[in-house]
Amino acid sequence: MTKNIIIVAGISLALLATACKTKDLKMNEQKESVSNKKEVVYQVFTRLFGNKNTNNKPWGTIEENGVGKFNDFTDKALHEIKDLGVTYIWYTGVPHHALIRDYTAIGISNDDPEVVKGRAGSPYAVKDYYNVNPDLAVNPVNRLQEFEALISRTHKAGLKVIIDIVPNHIARKYEGKSNPVGVKDFGANDDVTVEYKRDNNFYYIPNTHFEVPNGEKPLNGEESPLVDGKFDEKPAKWTGNGSRMAKPDRNDWYETVKVNYGIRPDGSKDFPELPVGFDTKSYREHYDFWKGKVVPDSWKKFKDIAIYWTAKGVDGFRFDMAEMVPYEFWSYMNSTIKVNNPDAFLLAEVYNPKEYRNYIRLGKMDYLYDKVETYDKLKDIIQGKAFPDALSDIQNGMRDIEHHMLHFLDNHDEQRLASPEFAGNPQKGKPLMVVSATISSSPTMIYFGQEVGEAGNENAGFGRHSRTSIFDYIGVPNHQRWMNGGKFDGGQLTQSEKELRDFYKRLLNFSLNSSALMGKFQEIQTLNRLETEKYDSGIYAFTRWSDTQKLVIVTNFSWLTTSSFELKIPSDIIKKWNLKDGNYSMNDQLYNKKTVQLKVLNGEGKAQITIAPSESFIYQL
Repeated sequence: MTKNIIIVAGISLALLATACKTKDLKMNEQKESVSNKKEVVYQVFTRLFGNKNTNNKPWGTIEENGVGKFNDFTDKALHEIKDLGVTYIWYTGVPHHALIRDYTAIGISNDDPEVVKGRAGSPYAVKDYYNVNPDLAVNPVNRLQEFEALISRTHKAGLKVIIDIVPNHIARKYEGKSNPVGVKDFGANDDVTVEYKRDNNFYYIPNTHFEVPNGEKPLNGEESPLVDGKFDEKPAKWTGNGSRMAKPDRNDWYETVKVNYGIRPDGSKDFPELPVGFDTKSYREHYDFWKGKVVPDSWKKFKDIAIYWTAKGVDGFRFDMAEMVPYEFWSYMNSTIKVNNPDAFLLAEVYNPKEYRNYIRLGKMDYLYDKVETYDKLKDIIQGKAFPDALSDIQNGMRDIEHHMLHFLDNHDEQRLASPEFAGNPQKGKPLMVVSATISSSPTMIYFGQEVGEAGNENAGFGRHSRTSIFDYIGVPNHQRWMNGGKFDGGQLTQSEKELRDFYKRLLNFSLNSSALMGKFQEIQTLNRLETEKYDSGIYAFTRWSDTQKLVIVTNFSWLTTSSFELKIPSDIIKKWNLKDGNYSMNDQLYNKKTVQLKVLNGEGKAQITIAPSESFIYQL
């Protein structure tokens, strides 16, 4: 067994050596651009957060089902979110997107239901990047001022603000009614007689009318003067997901059009490429590189949008489907954002592990979704499709970029953690949350309602159960019980929901203040799996440490089995921790109720552990 441990350690050292050979890839960059402490992002679907209406009628109107407002984020609400252990709020769905409601009285055109998903509309079909969703304002005329006031309240509460930028696609009917002076609309100067030109904002299908897809029933078949089977677009444009058909499929992103970033239809690049070696350069060197370079018009438009919101006090951005946009553009835009705000939090939705390092090092992203590896593996584990041992391989494989890989178990795109389609109930999700929040130095993200066990059971209309709908006017029941009519005191929560929120509060606040979680990782799973009796298949254990804090984290993914075993701490960790033979107390940091003794003899450690189903311990030496 000692031989096995040496091999594992050797692999880790090899990975570390590789990271060093890539020129400190980013000890310098990390100091320059990303946090050196744990960050916690609280994602809220802004339209749903403050909604007190519990009707939940499928395809309900705003009058029937209600909607939340910017003003629902009161000082009390923000204080409670901060107190949960949060540092950033991601206000999802803020930019003005296409929706089905009549705002013509304030100069906003109606959207055609044939190119809108749901009634409330997709937040990823942005209609005006220089303003905000009128549904979210008490007075839609003053919607931008109401959002600016929310930014101010959020900062006053000690929190920072993230909003979406969706660079790959925009609403089929984009209208920049709020453009600053000198800013022209997307497509205003396009040559629509050709499929592609570098400074066109869109790709075209010349001399061809757009046709709405078959199979969709706008507004669930409700009669409307706007529903006539047509949408006036000639020439037709490529659809957001890249479809080049004038009549996209119902499963395409038919409500959006693809933005042209200077990628020719054959896939070649029509813009300057970064020189070899720029993966080691700082964002300032990237910024200097782009000075004086001729870049596609769409690059400049989105850069200006980001700087506009940065100037209004937005502290960071979540970039939708970032891997559908070339990383040279991200170098150009992100370096500009960082020059304006070096502390900006830049998070990208990227799902291709082979491209992670390009988007971090060349695209100058701070953080990427760790969905394909850590999230997917945790989901497989709780569903009985995989053993937890592979989590160590994932962590070691991303050792050079682990700080940049944001962890989450719940967001607007995914099935709710507590849903039957994922963990099955919120208690079974607890060990996943402990591992997600503590295995890496990366930021942690939770989705509003996750902390009180929201399961997404509603059939909202266009959206279906297991995911809280982003397309409909709907309520979020567990969250509404915590909101308690606007008191934000959890007054209607069940006892189990209160206990769950307390668990999240303890875990997240511990993570914010733990130096070990920003330090080193080493698995102890291999040793214990091979040598420890009664070490059940659902157990997973690892260590984290810094100069001032040493942690042993043990979690039980089993929903049925209590396990008792003698946990082994290998000699190489005992040596790294400078522990002499003797007895040491290890105290659990989640509930401060459990203390075990670590016995070190002949340079090896052992501790007797009893762990209940779905229980976790964060032992501090």
